[in-house]
Amino acid sequence: MITTDYTHLSDRITSLSESQTIAMAKKARELAAKGVDVINLSFGEPDFQTPQYIKDAAKKAIDDGYTFYTPVAGYPDLRKAIVEKLKRDNGLEYGPENIVVSTGAKQSIANAVLCLVNPGDEVVIFSPYWVSYEEVVKLAEGIPVPVMGSLENNYKVTAQQFEDAITSNTKLVMYSSPCNPTGSVFTEEELASFAAVLERHPQVYVIADEIYEYINFTGKHHSLAQFASIKDRVVTVNGFSKGYAMTGWRVGYLAASKEIADACDKMQSQITSGTCSVAQKAAVGALEGGRTSAEEMTMAYLRRRDLVLGLMKDIPGLKTYIPEGAFYIFPDVSYYFGKRTGDQEINNANDLAMYLLNDAHVSLVDGAAFGAPQCIRFSFAASDAKLIEAMERIKASLAKLS
Repeated sequence: MITTDYTHLSDRITSLSESQTIAMAKKARELAAKGVDVINLSFGEPDFQTPQYIKDAAKKAIDDGYTFYTPVAGYPDLRKAIVEKLKRDNGLEYGPENIVVSTGAKQSIANAVLCLVNPGDEVVIFSPYWVSYEEVVKLAEGIPVPVMGSLENNYKVTAQQFEDAITSNTKLVMYSSPCNPTGSVFTEEELASFAAVLERHPQVYVIADEIYEYINFTGKHHSLAQFASIKDRVVTVNGFSKGYAMTGWRVGYLAASKEIADACDKMQSQITSGTCSVAQKAAVGALEGGRTSAEEMTMAYLRRRDLVLGLMKDIPGLKTYIPEGAFYIFPDVSYYFGKRTGDQEINNANDLAMYLLNDAHVSLVDGAAFGAPQCIRFSFAASDAKLIEAMERIKASLAKLS
């Protein structure tokens, strides 16, 4: 009998959790490969094709011979275009020396965490949070300190909660707005209250994840770095995956003080070096092409959000709210804990997610991966027809539980 011995692997990797969004999508694909009609609402991926003008920019880059290694921090024209975007859309003044382009916003976040966090440093993470935040902090040997926003406040952490979590060991705070998984969006007033807290705690840095910036239903996006008193301690992370439907292109970036940007450049130079040449040229094309395609996609997501919220009203026990951005709904499903059908009992959100995958053939993600074990994440980045069918299946499966 062959056994697998993992004792030779590092503590670093054995203590790391697998991304639950990727794990659930994998299980859905395995079922689909067996011929099961699975509706996958687990993955945070736009269902739109990358706009044609962006594809054309990539094709031109190939024809123009952009097939060689790239500068670690990104092509100069892309960094310049990002600087112009930050000024135009966010009112943020940076130079190309403040920008580091990476293979997706996830790498930008990892670069910043690894450059800022020492072993034993505490990192406040606004919860519910994106699945990788806590794991990246663990890789840096930091101590994650989740702070949970309440459902009544659209899962948004308050300034008082934030300040109460800060200790002499706090080095960093991380959050996303619009938020994955909740879709909550911080207002200018809320960000101003966080800035006031940070002014009182000059040892604390910030990673502000704004990857869902363009998928915002409030009409206006605000950045924490707009507050001059704390700007040099804010690392603003963004990218092209969500707003431009460029998930497979893997292009993200951060804007930070030159000291932090230089550190991230150094870190990246030892891990991946520069981002794909063709993908970078596509990103230049995206920024130069304006926001029309992003706005059209956002309108579709808004319609889908309202469609799903309307269908959820017919399902008992789901505690919902109105997401203000991104393409997720994150209801509290604890009503179903302790219920059963046949010999299957639902003890937690993971049990419920697996039940819905196997019975309704709808793939969702357990909220525990996002720091909220009472919830399940629904993505509405799918066609209207699939969303309607998925909600009908979920309603029928949940009705079997008693």
